[in-house]
Amino acid sequence: MKKTLLTAAAALAILSGCGGGSKKGGQNEDAQKFIDSYTTEYVKLYTAQEEAQWKSNTEIKAGDSTNQVAAEKADQAMADFTGSKENIENAKKFLDQKEQLSDIQKKQLDFILYNAANNPQTVADIVKQRIKAENEQTQVLYGFQYMLEGKKVSTNQLDDILKKETDVNKRLLAWDASKEVGPKLKNGLINLRNLRNQTVQALGYHDFFTYQVSDYGMKTDEMMQLMDRLMRELWPLYRELHTYMRYEAAKKYGIGTVPDYLPAHWLPNRWGQDWSSTISVEGLNLDSVLQAKSAQWIVKDGEDMYVSIGFPKLPQTFWDKSSLYPYPPDSSVKKNNHASAWHMDLNKDVRSLMSVEPNAEWFETSHHELGHIYYYITYTNPDVPPLLRQGANRAYHEAIGSMMGLAAMQKPFLVGRGLIGTDVKTDSIQSLLKEAMNSVVFIFFSSGTMSNFEKAMYVDSLPANQFNQKWWDLAKKYQGIVPPSARGEEFCDAATKTHINDDPAQYYDYALSYVILYQLHNYIAKNILHQDPRATNYYGNKGIGDFLKKIMYTGSSKDWRTVLKESTGDDLNAKAMLDYFEPLVNWLKEQNKGRKYTLPEQMP
Repeated sequence: MKKTLLTAAAALAILSGCGGGSKKGGQNEDAQKFIDSYTTEYVKLYTAQEEAQWKSNTEIKAGDSTNQVAAEKADQAMADFTGSKENIENAKKFLDQKEQLSDIQKKQLDFILYNAANNPQTVADIVKQRIKAENEQTQVLYGFQYMLEGKKVSTNQLDDILKKETDVNKRLLAWDASKEVGPKLKNGLINLRNLRNQTVQALGYHDFFTYQVSDYGMKTDEMMQLMDRLMRELWPLYRELHTYMRYEAAKKYGIGTVPDYLPAHWLPNRWGQDWSSTISVEGLNLDSVLQAKSAQWIVKDGEDMYVSIGFPKLPQTFWDKSSLYPYPPDSSVKKNNHASAWHMDLNKDVRSLMSVEPNAEWFETSHHELGHIYYYITYTNPDVPPLLRQGANRAYHEAIGSMMGLAAMQKPFLVGRGLIGTDVKTDSIQSLLKEAMNSVVFIFFSSGTMSNFEKAMYVDSLPANQFNQKWWDLAKKYQGIVPPSARGEEFCDAATKTHINDDPAQYYDYALSYVILYQLHNYIAKNILHQDPRATNYYGNKGIGDFLKKIMYTGSSKDWRTVLKESTGDDLNAKAMLDYFEPLVNWLKEQNKGRKYTLPEQMP
């Protein structure tokens, strides 16, 4: 099917009719002419860039750099334009006339200048080197062939072993195999750290991490203090979870002496960011039910959930152009194995890149990724100019996707969908425990290990010969996790995490997304559904769709703090999350009586 692009004429028509945002000082016609002209070229280059990157991420062939070179060329064309001296000077000039601009003009000019800082042509050689290095790193990361005991395996297969295997020696082999890509990525990561910093320093930013944080209207210290505050508030619960997990895992693996810290290969996730698959909730064994379904059914059922609350069916182009299912493990062509959603042209062409299999994890992930897709679809409207077709902030995209994933796993929803019987008895505490092993555990990986590692790398110029030591120091401090054995600097275990390479210096997005998620979910449960937040059924409630559409519709044309306050009546805080898991705390304390706590009472 022919791809629908946003033409220059359409972009200008949208902009001329755009009314989102109040107009303080009126509309600056000269500024608007500049914005219109910029938008026309930006949309054209953005579409070409996304197409090239899509091919580069879905068709990775050993020894064939054709797609990588094409992606580099498209990235370079975008960089040349967004970082041009003329665009920087014009954006600065008009922003100096703020009193003559409408709010929405200011936001677009801020976007133009923010984009320029990552690609300033005043340091064109450095930008060119960075683009080349980024594309090379992607090819190494996703073109890597994982091997286990002499056999080719996929990351899905390694993950499956870590979720199900009870033989710790076999677990160790799988965990070790998952880290083999790290050394291949280390030199590229060191180079990228340096190039990313040098690029944004040309427009006055101290470093790349600070640049990324500035998109929230915050400074690095403010963001790190916010991460610490979230972890402090949740620390008592995490301490109980950590103690419980140590003892239960030791029992499961037949280990007599319970270790003080969790060995990384004991955990069901390669980075210890999600422990939820260790918990089986009686009556909620979705894997056994979903095994009888097809991978296609998983995605279609996700679409059905969104349609039921008032969203449109996905366009046919989504099904025609997405890459939703895994390639065979021995395929000569590889693809990015990290689930993602793509807004190809800032208009109607939306796609997802996944490797869906019929199990509970992909059931939840599909609902999550479709949340991104429906966010794209909703803010693609005449009131939001193409430059502001983003989430209210980066965390909102993740929050809405994750919230829909959470809602799809709650018992009333599953009963309503016929995936479990109405008479099935389930343990509400076990359900909460499973959720906490995901979202609460994740906060300490995202706010603690990931954010602090990238802050150290970019802001503090962490020496390259300390990367692995720093990674494991942080994992121990914040997650209470240690490697199976000593890991020297010949390894680069941080680089095995996708985002360190190709979505850098913004993992706090995911931490903030969980906080926003629970605030939104709490509001939906109590004010729209009038149900217990721990036992909801979103299916078929158009009020939820209306609530979400109001948040999604404005894109980034409205300040993210205002969006949260207007939608929930509250500012950003972890209260909803703490309230949600309150019944779990006393239960865990009872289970942990007589057990040794190794994490301190207060967050270190």
